[in-house]
Amino acid sequence: MTSTKYNDDLGMRAAISQASKSYAEGGIPIGAALVSHVNGESTVLAASHNKRMQQNSAILHGETAALEEAGRLKASVYRTCTMYTTLSPCDMCTGAILLYKIPRVVIGENATFKGAEDLLRSRGVEVVNLDSEECKEMLRRFISEKPEEWNEDIGEV
Repeated sequence: MTSTKYNDDLGMRAAISQASKSYAEGGIPIGAALVSHVNGESTVLAASHNKRMQQNSAILHGETAALEEAGRLKASVYRTCTMYTTLSPCDMCTGAILLYKIPRVVIGENATFKGAEDLLRSRGVEVVNLDSEECKEMLRRFISEKPEEWNEDIGEV
């Protein structure tokens, strides 16, 4: 997973760890991490997971929960970051990424759900898909166990 310019392994491991935590809590196994890359150093600023079930929230997807966990940051900090997420970001999470002008998104997979990747790319965001079997398997297991909760999370009837 490691990239030469970015420590993608660090970010994706943090996101996967959060996805596993969410599943263990009875939630949807989607995790995210906001990682800053400055002077060759990668630092996890925040990591969180989908908390819709656990907190009865309409908006705490993995990416938005990670942004909430990071707290208020200066605009210049977001410009140094990559958002790591175990699943392709939905429209809501894509909007948050665009709002804060995060220049790069690394996704674990998009076979289970393809979000607004084209919108991100059209706005100049670099999108990297790792096509991770580990990420796919976590969601396959959850969807087979709780299809209604999965459909609710992605806005399906």
